[in-house]
Amino acid sequence: MDPKMLTEGIVAGRREAGQLADAFEDLHPPLSEHEALVAADRCYFCHDAPCTVACPTDIDIPLFIRQIATGTPEAAARTILSQNILGGMCARVCPTETLCEEVCVRETAEGKPVLIGQLQRFATDTLMAADEHPFERAPSTGKRIAVVGAGPAGLACAHRLAMKGHDVVVYDARPKAGGLNEYGIAAYKTVDGFAQAEVNWLMKIGGITLQNGKALGADLRLDDLKAEHDAVFLGVGLGGVNALGVPGDDKDGVRDAVDFIAELRQVPDLTALPVGRDVVVIGGGMTAVDAAVQAKLLGALNVTMVYRRGKDRLSASEFEQDLAASRGVRIITNAQPVAVHGNGAVREVEFTFTDDDLKPTGQNFRLPADQLFRAIGQTLVADGLPDLDGRKIAVTGAGRTSVSGVWAGGDCAAGGDDLTVTAVAEGRDAAEDIHARLMG
Repeated sequence: MDPKMLTEGIVAGRREAGQLADAFEDLHPPLSEHEALVAADRCYFCHDAPCTVACPTDIDIPLFIRQIATGTPEAAARTILSQNILGGMCARVCPTETLCEEVCVRETAEGKPVLIGQLQRFATDTLMAADEHPFERAPSTGKRIAVVGAGPAGLACAHRLAMKGHDVVVYDARPKAGGLNEYGIAAYKTVDGFAQAEVNWLMKIGGITLQNGKALGADLRLDDLKAEHDAVFLGVGLGGVNALGVPGDDKDGVRDAVDFIAELRQVPDLTALPVGRDVVVIGGGMTAVDAAVQAKLLGALNVTMVYRRGKDRLSASEFEQDLAASRGVRIITNAQPVAVHGNGAVREVEFTFTDDDLKPTGQNFRLPADQLFRAIGQTLVADGLPDLDGRKIAVTGAGRTSVSGVWAGGDCAAGGDDLTVTAVAEGRDAAEDIHARLMG
């Protein structure tokens, strides 16, 4: 064991560059052509395919797999991308084990589904490597549309609108486009700068202008956007993070998991990124797993994920839970934080065990921690929004809001799952509705 892994506190360089390169290598290495053909041959090409029904973007999965099996992966990519323009990223990050692959007939019969996600990646990567864009822009309509947020929903909406011949301006608060694809997903799921490569490829449709560093509320007002454009789509995501709400949660060493993940994704040298020796992550979703696993890969000695409900209520998939365990992350369930202890900086986190109704049992315990990550959900942060449904923008139909001429989709909109693939579907469908409204 590297002695640096035993060093107390939050320090950089717990592992050498070579070790980090190995640790953060591609989670699912791409299939070779032969491997793809073998995997495709396992598909039954079902007529009423349950995998297609389970796909939030309604990709014709048997068709694209048949196209791979017949040696035409570029055609397969077009089938995928016609429904999901971010099919390359979704192939990498979608929880296919709980979507299309879970209902695969092979999974039901044999416990081993067709490798739908990896086959999707094979097809889309093949097309992107050829530097092709499979769609052409229609003649200009003269309409100008604002898309606020360059995440999956915003990019999918912008691309579909541009393809229809509209001029689209995409505003985003961050320096790079991509949203969670660029800033919020574990580095080992999207290696070699794929998020930006996919954005650049998507932009080849033409008709889309990106303006970074423009946030709704701070730099943009919805009324102004409406006045200057024929329609507005809001795909602003969720910029805030829920607080722990316990004594001591403002101590040094306590931070939001999404900020840690974003910093890790942007740092040019992983050896320069500091991480604690004893790391605690509070939460039970994909963000919690991404933060916990990456802390361990950076060289943290002990990493513990703590969730207030039972194991069956964890929102992270079984695959993600197993991944965390295989990397040395300990998962504790039915426990919630009651206090963060330490003199200025976190040193311990105190928890109480809970029953299935989240009632404390009276049994408390403490975990040593010099770094604590919050991963307990995100919140919508913006001013001057349309009406809300709970804590998200209320929508009807294909993303229509309470304000005429304004649509919304992705994580900021009520309903749906907080998944990349769902956001893409909502952005795409909103674009179709905007086009119909403008041209009708």
